[in-house]
Amino acid sequence: MTGTVQVDTIIHNVMIYNGEYSEPTFGGVAILDEHIVAVEDVSHYRAKQYIDGNGYALAPGFIDVHTHDDLEVLRNPHMLSKLSQGVTTVITGNCGISAAPFSGCDKVVDPINLLGVDTEFKFATLAEYRACYAKVRPSVNTAMLIGHTSLRAQVMSSLGRSATDEEIAQMKKLLSEALTDGAVGFSTGLAYGNANAASFDEVSELLQCLVPYKGIYTTHLRTEFDGILDAMDEAFTSARSAQVPLVISHLKCAGKSNWGRAQQVLAHLQEQRQQQPVGCDCYPYAASSSTLDLKQVTQESEIFITWSEPHPDMAKRTLKDIASKWQVSLLQAAQKLSPAGAVYHCMDEQDVQDIVSHQHTMIGSDGLPCDPHPHPRLWGTFARVLGRYVRELNSLDLSLAIHKMTALSSQTFGLKNRGAIKVGYFADLVLFDANTVSDQATYSQPHKPARGIKHVWVNGRTSFKEGDDQVSIQRRYRAGRFLARLDNQE
Repeated sequence: MTGTVQVDTIIHNVMIYNGEYSEPTFGGVAILDEHIVAVEDVSHYRAKQYIDGNGYALAPGFIDVHTHDDLEVLRNPHMLSKLSQGVTTVITGNCGISAAPFSGCDKVVDPINLLGVDTEFKFATLAEYRACYAKVRPSVNTAMLIGHTSLRAQVMSSLGRSATDEEIAQMKKLLSEALTDGAVGFSTGLAYGNANAASFDEVSELLQCLVPYKGIYTTHLRTEFDGILDAMDEAFTSARSAQVPLVISHLKCAGKSNWGRAQQVLAHLQEQRQQQPVGCDCYPYAASSSTLDLKQVTQESEIFITWSEPHPDMAKRTLKDIASKWQVSLLQAAQKLSPAGAVYHCMDEQDVQDIVSHQHTMIGSDGLPCDPHPHPRLWGTFARVLGRYVRELNSLDLSLAIHKMTALSSQTFGLKNRGAIKVGYFADLVLFDANTVSDQATYSQPHKPARGIKHVWVNGRTSFKEGDDQVSIQRRYRAGRFLARLDNQE
């Protein structure tokens, strides 16, 4: 290549999927410092480093819109579980639980305990969290939502009731401070016991804080079982009353009596999109995972125990096997195991396929990195969409799948100059083989990295190459940034 304009890196001989749901183009991309400076025709440039893409697909780095990586990015900053499937940005603070503002509690309550152990919660403000993040400098970009349950636990002595006016005022103060410090929005997890008693007015009052910051509201619905339409309506009304955009987290039809309703649920969502900004995310698996919930303990679906505080030796076994071993009922076994974590095989595959392929569904792993035996979605989500749902099932085309993982996500969460391959955008990129990309993580071997991800760049720096493991990735430069809300405004 004989160009005259000097850049750092040229990636050539690639099929470029720009993230905007358009036809791919063949060519190259030139990178200078953190930014893309040329797309398709790179003949005017010469580089310090040339990468031959071998005809593979080049896409914007994937954005995992639903994670619980708040503390994981500090604990394991090389983030191999995400980079190895092409993820360059994570949205944390989902389901009403965030690592900030949260400190000074003797015991971390459920489900905040999904994020880490008691001693890791030391950030009274988002500013304190950001200072630690800057010092650690993780390998992925991170944007944070502020969790409703975390706010409740900071100001309420008892979480089994609705907050008082004074407590709501305290939560609003904490939330506004965090939004000023750069949070992208607010999340609730109303299905969980420590938030379930929150009233409509409590949530609506907190949503008012988002308005001056153009923040987003994401919610783990009050129920994802038979009453899902009513739960969706509650979320629609809350968001509409505050005039804030809404994302329904990990949309699903849970429980056998609810199977086959995905099209009805999606139609309800689509109808509401005519009246207010509404979106959703999902993961491509027919099993969920969270803390062990006694209300979900039934005979109708298999429950796999991932961890247990009082009985750690019972991890990696089904609840049915444990109950049989102890000669007790399923509910009694679950009570003895708690607090614990579980994988619930509670969904229908066709429902999952319908939701994954829906044009307005973003992709979020909902992975739980603290689980010693996690759901395979932690390592496999994005490669599974590309391998199973695009290539094998032909549920959606590759360009749409990439759009749902990139530009749609960046636009929804207001991540400026991310999620597309455009001149002036940050060089968050993933090179992959569309013919072989696939998830390798399974329920029995959940830590296996994806296949077919060749190269990942974060802010212009190589952050992952095919074959990297937990040892070799330690040598990679960590280029991630905290994506603050104030950085996203014009």
